[in-house]
Formats: sequence, C-alpha cells, structure tokens
Amino acid sequence: MLASRARRRLQGTAPEPATDRARQRGVVDAFVAASRRGDFDALLAVLDPDVVLRVDTGTVGPGPSVLVRGAAAVAAQALLFSRLPRHIQPALVNGVPGLVAAPGGQPVSVMGFTISDGKIIEMDILADPERLARLDLTILGD
Repeated sequence: MLASRARRRLQGTAPEPATDRARQRGVVDAFVAASRRGDFDALLAVLDPDVVLRVDTGTVGPGPSVLVRGAAAVAAQALLFSRLPRHIQPALVNGVPGLVAAPGGQPVSVMGFTISDGKIIEMDILADPERLARLDLTILGD
C-alpha cells in the first residue's frame, strides 16, 4: 500500500475524489463525531494516512497559512473540535459536504473536505473574510 501511494505521487496521479454526497457527508459526520468525543483512533479511521490539512486565515489570523501532513498530526489538530461550539454546522461548500462556523448566521470559517475511498485525503479551513464572502455556501440541517 505504501509503495502504491509512493508510485502515485511520483506519477502525479492522485486518488479520485468521491462524488456520492451521502457517503461524503457520512465521512464528514464521522470526523465531527470523533473530534467532539476526543476519539483519536476514530479520527485515524476516517483520515487517509497521507491526509493534508491547509488552514488559511488571510490577514485575520495569528500568522501565515498552516500546512499539516499525515493522519496522526491532522488527528491531533482535530482533537481541538472536542471544544467546538454548537454554531458549527454541516454545509455544502462549493457543492460538496463540509462545515461552516456561522455565529449569528455570519460565516467566520469554513472547512472543506476531499474524500476518496471513504477516507479524508484533504481538508481546507478558510477563515479569510474576503475569500469567505465569495464562497457558495449552503448550510444544511442536522
């Protein structure tokens, strides 16, 4: 498995993202549930070993964008979700399942996911107000 992943990277081929929204939302829901419970093993179960997390806070954050690689490192970051307020809601982010933090109905951050073979392969967190204003977001009911 490691060798095939390495070959794909060398050949420049990435896994095909999932297109079934219900399955994607199931993976996102499992990620949120594991994060809120603080269940490291359950997080590892939904993260691809080579998952990449990108955080872009634009000019409002504490510093430059952040890049985190690997399931264990991303799971450790995701454990912060155990303290997430209830204004984090499922959403469609540019047409795919994701999460939005919208206290008072105003989005302050968005998390998008790329899912392949039932695993999260990429996560993007955007908290840049200028870019958030340009996103196509649809907040979903729980």
